[in-house]
Amino acid sequence: MPEAKTAPLTGKLTVVGLGLIGASFARAARELGLCREVVGVDSDPSTCQAALDMGVIDSGHTSLLEGCRDAEVILLAVPVLAAGPILQQLADDAHTRNAIITDVGSVKGAFVRAAEQAFGRLPAGLVPGHPIAGSERSGVTAADAGLFRQHKVILTPHAGTEPHALALVSQLWQRMGADVEQMSIEQHDLVLAATSHLPHLLAFGLVDSLAQRDENLDIFRYAAGGFRDFTRIAASDPQMWHDIFLSNRDAVLQQLDTLNANLQALRQAVADSDGHYLMGVFTRARVAREHFSTILAQRAYMQTMDKELIFVAQPGGSANGSIRVPGDKSISHRTIMLGSLAVGTTEVDGFLEGEDALATIQAFRDMGVVIEGPVEGRVVIHGVGLHGLQPPPGPIYVGNSGTTMRLLSGILAGQAFDTTLTGDASLSKRPMNRVANPLREMGAVIETAAEGRPPLTIRGGHKLTGMHYDMPMASAQVKSCLLLAGLYASGSTSVTEPAPTRDHSERMLQGFGYPVEVHDSTVRIESGHELSATYIEVPADISSAAFFMVAACIAENADVMLEHVGINPTRTGVIDILKLMGADISIERVRVVGGERVADIRMRSSKLKGIEIPQELVPLAIDEFPVLFIAAACAEGRTILRGAEELRVKECDRIEVMADGLRTLGVQVETLPDGIIIDGGPMGGGEVWAHGDHRIAMSFSVASLRAAQPIRIHGSQHVATSFPNFLQLCARLGMRVSAEVGA
Repeated sequence: MPEAKTAPLTGKLTVVGLGLIGASFARAARELGLCREVVGVDSDPSTCQAALDMGVIDSGHTSLLEGCRDAEVILLAVPVLAAGPILQQLADDAHTRNAIITDVGSVKGAFVRAAEQAFGRLPAGLVPGHPIAGSERSGVTAADAGLFRQHKVILTPHAGTEPHALALVSQLWQRMGADVEQMSIEQHDLVLAATSHLPHLLAFGLVDSLAQRDENLDIFRYAAGGFRDFTRIAASDPQMWHDIFLSNRDAVLQQLDTLNANLQALRQAVADSDGHYLMGVFTRARVAREHFSTILAQRAYMQTMDKELIFVAQPGGSANGSIRVPGDKSISHRTIMLGSLAVGTTEVDGFLEGEDALATIQAFRDMGVVIEGPVEGRVVIHGVGLHGLQPPPGPIYVGNSGTTMRLLSGILAGQAFDTTLTGDASLSKRPMNRVANPLREMGAVIETAAEGRPPLTIRGGHKLTGMHYDMPMASAQVKSCLLLAGLYASGSTSVTEPAPTRDHSERMLQGFGYPVEVHDSTVRIESGHELSATYIEVPADISSAAFFMVAACIAENADVMLEHVGINPTRTGVIDILKLMGADISIERVRVVGGERVADIRMRSSKLKGIEIPQELVPLAIDEFPVLFIAAACAEGRTILRGAEELRVKECDRIEVMADGLRTLGVQVETLPDGIIIDGGPMGGGEVWAHGDHRIAMSFSVASLRAAQPIRIHGSQHVATSFPNFLQLCARLGMRVSAEVGA
């Protein structure tokens, strides 16, 4: 139901045309007290009487001028072609000359032209509008005061529209619960031609075509649900759609011509048995609706709950059993990127179907790459080669994936077309100059928002020149970005890092057959070669495994086997740190899969001790520190971390957020500008906040194994998008973590 009554916004409101939309507007205005008087005008006396009997209007008239006399706002809810004669009558009547006039038609260009012809100019009080709402029922008896709630209303003011008139019409719709947006008249008609008018035209045409065939009885007898859903709109009012198509002819023809060209290409693909083209159409179409909804809502690719999710971690759990955690995120990203740029078809198993990796898939789909899946971790990538990417249809939206944005910047810097990279509100606050500045030194032209933040606009067609870059701080993302740019730069590109970082990019480039030279801390690549498709089995992510590694260390009588975990030497900092703390760890069944070392990791209960974490291990465990802080809190003595300032610019300031939570649990903590000092000791329970950071939420879930009281972890909803089966794996091992929806 609409919101409760408030002070009236205006005096007399006249609604001309008491069909579903007009009558619903009138009913909402009257019930909410948005005006002092609601008058209805309709040529059918019985409709006016029904509206009066139902309480939709205060008074009704069949005479237009009598009903509109001295009205402050007039809403025209009539067929598109009927608006012209009505506007002419209003223009000729002195009693309506000062009224604000708005409408609900789905074609704005024709309405504005009719108004200009009637008045000789566009009135300052003219506010063209279009509610995107409806019902399968019609007529005054279907009037619904809540019809517009949570629906869009598009207003298309002209250059001379008076601000007061625009504000008043906006407020009327907003008080009815509508989401009001503004758009130019031309853009509105083009968009509606594509999203509403063209689908109706196709539905009418398809049903009419099938009905004229000899086998029409069987066609309709055996029609499946999809056919019925699509053709349902062919039952709409023929007169209304006749008027719409004639009124919006040019925009509809433009969309129809584009569709015809695409249909011809689709027909040719069927005739030629071109499965690659068909698969491209089908895979893009399958995800298109969700993709654009994601962009419009500025949210993640995997929808999180609208309400807060709270993890409730009970003390007294255990950690015993064998599990396999999801695939490595870093490798999943790179399989899509390198597979797309390779020649041939790359097959992937074990792909992480999480938020960030899905953003990378969509980015390359936007650039014309055919990608099948993911389905249960399997992805098939039909590579286009280094120079086969196509201009995306608009900005590339990467959700909350900083990895996608930074690595993709290197690839896009070498393309012939312009691209803009955008992200959600969280990503838009994160710095990108770490990749933008060195890319500019190579010759790239990159524009950013203030302080180097997204969106990033990368101008195509600029020649890149290879260079040597000494990284000021260790970062696998910066290194990978520059190596990917080096694929397109003349000569050689080399990067020297101050400390070891993940080397997945180097390993995977070699796995795709591209020569890479590695000497000590310097990686070098030269352009002029190509990537060849391959098969990749993504190992389990050691960052995800780290939560259960620590769980096994701190739980009593624990014995956990983590299967098929990637143990790339640049990722094993968490293992090295836990060993220094005294953890009982054994690495079993070591093997090499797709160029990456993989092993089963067995963890048992351990008596941990505090340490000063060696500086050289910090970059090798940067993502695992939240859960390592839990290990430190359970250790005997003091643990000191320095040189980890990068933790302050992750999804949240992980140093301060973890420190706040640990203090709540009774742990002695001191924060440093680049680290933290933790004195191990007993832990209580309480309310902690993850601030939407999945690693924080999972880390405090692990802490419950040593807590004396329950821990309630607010803001845990993002775990579902990054580690979808975390709670199930906890339960399998015996950890007592559940979820509840916040208030």
